[in-house]
Amino acid sequence: MTEEFQIHIPPSFMALYVPPGKIKPTLGLREMAARYELCEDLANLLTDQAAQMQFTLGITEELVLTQCEQGLLAEPSVVSPNEARWVVCRLAELLNWPMDQLLQATHATPLA
Repeated sequence: MTEEFQIHIPPSFMALYVPPGKIKPTLGLREMAARYELCEDLANLLTDQAAQMQFTLGITEELVLTQCEQGLLAEPSVVSPNEARWVVCRLAELLNWPMDQLLQATHATPLA
């Protein structure tokens, strides 16, 4: 967090914009903060809907997360595929749902 920004961007989100073998993100801090806020808001907005889907449809948490990710990627999409995956991982974290399958599919690390 900088003095200019009152938002903490987690390393897991910053990593979406750091190419392999590089240390500098491809986005500026202002744009990255805007993308992070969008993705964090999406994850928070989806919590009730995802919990309701799991309850009413009687499907697994993994299937709910998969369907949420597919919905995020449907055209016109407002997030990239990497951001969509981050959103569903964050959603799983917010709901205290297991995300082992999500992390295995991307070789990602937990959302610290």
